[in-house]
Amino acid sequence: MEQKGRNRKVYPSDLTDEQWAIVAPMIPPAKQNPRGGRPRAVDMREVFNTIFSLNRSGCQWDMLPHDLLPKSTVYDYFAQWRDDGTWAKIVKALRARTRVEAGREPTPSAACIDSQAVKTTEVGGPERGDDGGKKINGRKRHLWVETLGVLIAVLITSTGLDDGVAAPILLGHVQAHDFPRLVTIFADAKYHHHALDAWMAAQRAGWHLEVQTRPEGTKGFTPMEKRWVVERTNAWNGRPRRNRKDYERSVKSSTAMIQISNINLMPDKLDHCGRHAFHYRKNAA
Repeated sequence: MEQKGRNRKVYPSDLTDEQWAIVAPMIPPAKQNPRGGRPRAVDMREVFNTIFSLNRSGCQWDMLPHDLLPKSTVYDYFAQWRDDGTWAKIVKALRARTRVEAGREPTPSAACIDSQAVKTTEVGGPERGDDGGKKINGRKRHLWVETLGVLIAVLITSTGLDDGVAAPILLGHVQAHDFPRLVTIFADAKYHHHALDAWMAAQRAGWHLEVQTRPEGTKGFTPMEKRWVVERTNAWNGRPRRNRKDYERSVKSSTAMIQISNINLMPDKLDHCGRHAFHYRKNAA
C-alpha cells in the first residue's frame, strides 16, 4: 500500500489526510531571510511522519528508515519546535478539538495528576536520580491530564524529586485564565503535601486538589474512580518504544517526545476512546 503522492509504504504512525488537514495549519511559517532566498522545499507532512515513526518505533536518529527523511533534514525541525513551544501549542489545539468532538467543552472542569518513574540509559543527561520506593534510577514523568486522559502538561525531573514538590512546577505550566472552568484536580496520597497546599492557596485559589486514598485492605495497583484516567495515559505513553526508557540527553527533548506521542494519538485514538469510554459518566467534566 502506498500513500497518496508518496512512493513509499505507509507506516502505522503516518498522518492520514484528515489528520494532516488538522495539523498542517499549526506549523510555524518558514523563517524569512531579509536578503531573500529559496522558499521552504521540505515536505512538512513527511517531517511529521518521520518524527512520528522515530517516536513510535524507538529507533535512533541516525537509523531512520531510508524511505523517510534523514536526520539532517528532520532533527532541526524537532529541536526548533521543542524550543519555541510549537509541540505544546499543537497539543493544546488538538486537546480542545478532541474535547469538542467528544461532546465536551474546549476546557475541562476537572483534571488528574500523577507521576511515572522510568529508567534512563547511559545517554541520559544530569537530571537523573534514585526512586528508593520503586528502586528505579532515572527520570520521573509528572503528567497532568483532563478527564479524557488528554495531556495538559508534562514535567520531566529526576526520580528523586518528591511529587508534592514537583506539582507546583507542573501546575504552574498553565495560567488559571487558560482553564476558566477548572475546579477539581484529582491526585493520590503522594500529593498530600503542605507546601503544595500553600502554593495552591496562594497561586490557584480557584482550584481544589482532591486527594484520593487507596481503599483499606487493597494491595498492589488499584484503579480509583476518576483518577484512573491518568494511569491509562501513562500506559498510552508507554506504547511508543521511544518512551519505554528515557533515551534523551535533555529533559526538554524528553518532554517533546511525550508531547509528540500525544499529538500522534489525539486525532484518532483519544477521540475514539473519549466517545466510547466516557459517554456514560455523568459526573465527568
